[in-house]
Amino acid sequence: MVKRSVLVTGGTGGLGGAVVRTLHEAGWRVVAPVRKEAGFPKGVTSVAADLTAPEDVAAAVEVAAGEPDAPLTAVVNLVGGFAMGGPVHETPIDDFEAMLRLNLRPTYLVTAAALPHLVAAGGGSVVFTSSRAATSPFPGAAGYATAKAAVTAFAGAVAVEYKKHGVRANTVVPSVIDTPANRAGQPDADHDRWVTPDEIARVIAFLAGDDSAPTSGASIPVYGRT
Repeated sequence: MVKRSVLVTGGTGGLGGAVVRTLHEAGWRVVAPVRKEAGFPKGVTSVAADLTAPEDVAAAVEVAAGEPDAPLTAVVNLVGGFAMGGPVHETPIDDFEAMLRLNLRPTYLVTAAALPHLVAAGGGSVVFTSSRAATSPFPGAAGYATAKAAVTAFAGAVAVEYKKHGVRANTVVPSVIDTPANRAGQPDADHDRWVTPDEIARVIAFLAGDDSAPTSGASIPVYGRT
């Protein structure tokens, strides 16, 4: 099997751990930028990086693309986060923009830095992570919903611009993910209906690999049974 590299951001998160493990077990060389030490499986390469800083992003991408026998052919953008706000007229612009900085800026920087390497490799895949809230907002989430909608729009732009280079761009759209943090935040919810990190990870692994070659520009719901 030809060895390939994948860059996975947000690898220490509730979803990220499952994605790193799934791709590693599938034979990928996995590179994961992190802010602090993480307990990744043996063989996973971690790189200290602040993914809001262009210089850190560039350094992390160079590590991911630095193995000649395992070219960088996939990027999985998982970095993001959520903070509850108030109604729009009560939400300071700094809080609104913080959601864009957390969810959109790293995705843009990482994708922009990686694209030349994917093109040089003859093509590849970029996977983005949006949210059901982007199309079905709820009160107090204007900043988050806007940021995740922007991620989807950005993915569409990448799909169009890089199609001729063999680079695909697709977006997974989770609802509530069954993580310990979400269970703690919603203890009375029906957790059995939520989508699990492993379920989403398998979809992401499919999108990263060659089996999804005909698919680009798609937004794929991963809602579980909600």
